[in-house]
Amino acid sequence: MTGAPHRHFHDELSQLKDRLLHMSGEVEAAVDRAVRALLEHDADAAEQIIAHDSAIDELEIEIENGVTNLLALQQPMARDLRLLLAALKISNDLERMGDHAVNIAQSAKRLRDAPPITPAPELSDMARSVKAMLSGVLSAFVKGDSAAARAICRQDDHVDALHRSMFRILLTHMAEVPSTITAAMELLLVSRNLERVADLATNIGEDVVFMVEGTTIKHHAETGGVAGGR
Repeated sequence: MTGAPHRHFHDELSQLKDRLLHMSGEVEAAVDRAVRALLEHDADAAEQIIAHDSAIDELEIEIENGVTNLLALQQPMARDLRLLLAALKISNDLERMGDHAVNIAQSAKRLRDAPPITPAPELSDMARSVKAMLSGVLSAFVKGDSAAARAICRQDDHVDALHRSMFRILLTHMAEVPSTITAAMELLLVSRNLERVADLATNIGEDVVFMVEGTTIKHHAETGGVAGGR
């Protein structure tokens, strides 16, 4: 590609990155609002998150269509091709993150009248860590920064540790106060959904490394690589 077609193609790539950043921002906000709705017992806010999920779904379709058109019309090669394939996978992972935010919001609705047994520090720490991973990995994608993507993949271990801590705390609640079993099981689902969002952010980090370096690090495919969530 040379001249005007080349410039047009890279303008389209820039717009695609902007749409992915917008989608990432929507997902990041949905996860954050879902956790706050849970902690604040705000069923109305939870319902708004559930209703907004269709907008995230539409963004995924828009990005998929944009990628398909660029693949068909421009026939990119090498890194540009890897970028488009990564964008396709990233939009799918972001849509799945939106679904996990909906799951958390649904738990918030069900827990509206439950006694306050939430291990708030761990849950809030998980939410902050997940939010940082998501924001950081999309920045790494836009900048083509594979080193930053690898660092974000390693942060998944911290979220996994918090998830295990949540499990232990809630198990203790259930053993000591059997009446809290239903609520505690719901909170375990919330923790699991946050852990899955971190896994998906790790997937995106792996895709960024592949896009930039042409190197596969998922499933320890690379010596010293980071295992992803998938």
